[in-house]
Amino acid sequence: MSYKIRTYGDPVLKSQAAKVTDVNGKIIRLVDDMFDTLVETGNGLALAAPQIGIQKQVVVWDLGDEPLAIVNPEIIEGDGEWVFDEGCLSIPGLYVEMVRPKQVLVRGVSLDGEVIEIEADELEARMFQHEIDHLNGVLMFDRLEGDQRKEALAEYRRIEEQTAAEAEAAARGGIRRRLRLS
Repeated sequence: MSYKIRTYGDPVLKSQAAKVTDVNGKIIRLVDDMFDTLVETGNGLALAAPQIGIQKQVVVWDLGDEPLAIVNPEIIEGDGEWVFDEGCLSIPGLYVEMVRPKQVLVRGVSLDGEVIEIEADELEARMFQHEIDHLNGVLMFDRLEGDQRKEALAEYRRIEEQTAAEAEAAARGGIRRRLRLS
């Protein structure tokens, strides 16, 4: 089963997700559903449970090798700096240049219930930082300051307006087509 991705403005995205106390069948089903949702997006690399309205500390990702999941992830340490245009399924269409640590060490729990550590760098490190932000109720906009934040919010509003106008035009076109076909 796939879920609808929650987008900016949905209060669930600003809430702290609860730690998972038991990796059981419900969590495994959640992970399966999250993978289905991620695949359905067609362009996402990763997904945190709050993005589908589930307030649990669960992250899934697929950077091309194989789909993976982690429960209760936390960044233990980070090093370096890496600038990259970052996007988010919950803020569709917007990419913002952000500086984050280049390497991170992440600790969490596998779907087998075992404590695991993952050393990640560049894109994978950024993905973990971004998704763990979601678990803590932090969005990209919260990482921006001053003019960069204002510009990003204004650009996102423009994207939303354009998307709404395109949807309205498509709906009107669909109505016209139906009228002509009748």
